[in-house]
Amino acid sequence: MARTSFRTGDVDEAMEAIKDAFYSNRLDVLARPERFGAAFEVLELGGITIGDLACGADVRVRCGELGAYHVDIPVGGPLSWHQAGRPEQITAPGRAALFQPVGTTVLDRWVGEGRVIALKIDRALLERRVQELTGRAPRGPVTLAPELDLTAGRGRSWARLVETLATDLHDGTRLFEHPLVAGPLRDSVLNGLLLSAEHRYREQIDRVEGELRPAPVKRAMNAMRERPEHPFTTADLAAEARVGVRWLQEAFGRYVGMPPMAYLRTVRLERVHAELLAADPRTATVSEVAYRWGFGHLGRFAEQYRARYGRVPSQTLREGRPD
Repeated sequence: MARTSFRTGDVDEAMEAIKDAFYSNRLDVLARPERFGAAFEVLELGGITIGDLACGADVRVRCGELGAYHVDIPVGGPLSWHQAGRPEQITAPGRAALFQPVGTTVLDRWVGEGRVIALKIDRALLERRVQELTGRAPRGPVTLAPELDLTAGRGRSWARLVETLATDLHDGTRLFEHPLVAGPLRDSVLNGLLLSAEHRYREQIDRVEGELRPAPVKRAMNAMRERPEHPFTTADLAAEARVGVRWLQEAFGRYVGMPPMAYLRTVRLERVHAELLAADPRTATVSEVAYRWGFGHLGRFAEQYRARYGRVPSQTLREGRPD
């Protein structure tokens, strides 16, 4: 976890600060440049970055593809924006703008008298949470509706949680950075967004309490997540679950949405991806990382990795996380 407090009247320095906390960008002052004065408070909570941001003058921010899910909540003034070639939208205070990880992204006008509460949400974190809650891995990005009403219902409750986080950015107590608080808080922000925003998985997530997985399925899943490098067979997993092979296969199809061995492959890919992002390309190799997590056939592994993450594993090792 990292907290950053930043002040500057220099546009280039502000661009660099946004790049460090969020994304590569081009920032242009549109009106009253003499009033420009960036004030950023940023906190990273293990896959979710929250910022309370102000620029003082009207600006345009061009970011390209984000590579992450993102939420902007305008405070004190509207925000006009567009993404992936779609028409420009104006999001007023009381609503949130929701951005996809793919598609060129532009804040066309961020008015100087307003602040923005910004949340960057790691793509893998959100999509893994959808899989955990629904039992099915999403195919491609989870398409969020472009706006969320924060004045009523779940949107209002979620906004209050986010505003509490933003307020804490200016507080010296740093309670929300404590590990006992940060993890549950991050999960609450993530779960609240998935329950509030419109997307194709929301009804399934809403019903998650009524469709709890049977204990044998949980035992098999836990075994795979605890020891994904182990050379499990379906019979081994059935033994871990203390049921027959056929029962386990049918239960995985019903409650997880894939066979046991496909779920194991998904877990292994997640572990490889995480290690490649963190590895030093001067000393690590894709093959050694893949073998360590149970992939014996590098050609098939590379195909499966590219299908899931949109690039070959060597590119992840070489370039790390996309901006």
